[in-house]
Amino acid sequence: MNAPATFDAANTSDAPIRHDWTREEVMALFEKPFMDLVFEAGRVHRIYHDPNKVQLSQLISIKTGGCAEDCGYCSQSAKHKKTTGLEATKLMEVERVIDAAKKAKAGGASRYCMGAAWTSPKDRDMDTIVAMVEGVKDLGMETCMTLGMLSDCQTKKLKDAGLDYYNHNVDTSEEFYGEIITTRTYQERIDTLNRVREAGINVCSGGIVGMGERVEDRAGMLQTLANLDQHPDSVPINMLVAVPGTPLEHVERLDPLEFVRTIAVARIMMPKAEVRLSAGRQEMTEEAQALCFLAGASSIFYGEQLLTTPNPENNKDMALFSKLGLSPA
Repeated sequence: MNAPATFDAANTSDAPIRHDWTREEVMALFEKPFMDLVFEAGRVHRIYHDPNKVQLSQLISIKTGGCAEDCGYCSQSAKHKKTTGLEATKLMEVERVIDAAKKAKAGGASRYCMGAAWTSPKDRDMDTIVAMVEGVKDLGMETCMTLGMLSDCQTKKLKDAGLDYYNHNVDTSEEFYGEIITTRTYQERIDTLNRVREAGINVCSGGIVGMGERVEDRAGMLQTLANLDQHPDSVPINMLVAVPGTPLEHVERLDPLEFVRTIAVARIMMPKAEVRLSAGRQEMTEEAQALCFLAGASSIFYGEQLLTTPNPENNKDMALFSKLGLSPA
């Protein structure tokens, strides 16, 4: 009997890194027979990643609600407050954030992501933000922030503080974007990603599926990310959580297998990136999540709460990992 295939990070010759994907090529991936697509994605995944390791990130909202943006999926928009009932909070104290990060690390998370509901941070808040980054890094964890758009000065402060990753999602395709958000342009999102990358901070950027978009829009989102001069280091793929009171509350739920397809195509197009199984896992079956890992998901958001939506309990994730023979990276 032949020995089972093993992870070989050096074997990269047949999974090239590309930045010139056409829409037709991306659509051809989405249209592959499901079994062929997942097999190909799994093969690429094994070239660049250990298929039995999953990186754990934990997310905390350091400032909730009151955001001036009108993102149709988001309960934190001030424009949706009357229908969602979500009250805005002030920026958390540094000590509370560090205490929560300690608990996240004790629970197995290696990256701590801090998110604030802002169009962009105010300069007066940057010293507090910097202290959060430095405090979490002192725990030996990787740090990630998502604060909206950044100025050059703010980006430099985050870099000098040692921030490892900055998250700024493109959300969807450029063509569909205006159906979801009108208060910030698609190009402004790309400009923020470029500013972060030029500062030497790792880029985390992905999107949300199941917002009523077409498969062409999922293809367009991944084409945008994969054709950046450098691929995002992390690509979170979120399944829409249809929050009551938001404009997308009644959008028809995406077929889970279409979500798996999106994970698989992301893995093929961005082989080295951490493809993160993000929001929406609370409503996914274990079988759907297992297919996502098979198709190239190498990271999850871990912990019982994301920004404002629930997430599977830690013990449920560990039980699933045990069933699948997975372990934290």
